[in-house]
Amino acid sequence: MLGYPGAGKTTTAKIIHELTGAELLWADHARREMFTTPTHSPSENLELYNHLNDKAASLLARGRSVIFDTNFNFYKDREHLRQIANRRGAKTLLVWVTAPKELAKQRATDSTPLQHTRILGNMPATVWERLSSNLQPPRPDELTLQVDGTKVSPDYIRSLLSDTL
Repeated sequence: MLGYPGAGKTTTAKIIHELTGAELLWADHARREMFTTPTHSPSENLELYNHLNDKAASLLARGRSVIFDTNFNFYKDREHLRQIANRRGAKTLLVWVTAPKELAKQRATDSTPLQHTRILGNMPATVWERLSSNLQPPRPDELTLQVDGTKVSPDYIRSLLSDTL
């Protein structure tokens, strides 16, 4: 998954899970389970992503499809996951959820009561700015499904998947 915080990545991931039955690895949910008071520190992030990468590798080794719901802003992180998948004979698809920057920011920083996907609460605007400024768009070598984050619905995602898969 790739996109600004608040673009609609988790909503999209949940719909893909419901439509395909693929295993959903939701980083925010795992963080909440693993850490009583999440800090997003480098050591916490390392522990979280080592755990999720191991879980993804195990699921893929058993022939399961996996949706890895976190924001893979950096190409190097996406490439690392592609290597995990390739070692298990799995194909990868980058789901790039786009939305106007101000809408995504508002969703991530102001609308927690309205968003069932914001289980860690509102994101501070400074954190949103840092994360959104680091987004590296897909490269030509990445198989990418672009999703309009303002249109996310089961019917919309179903039509995109049927055109791609």
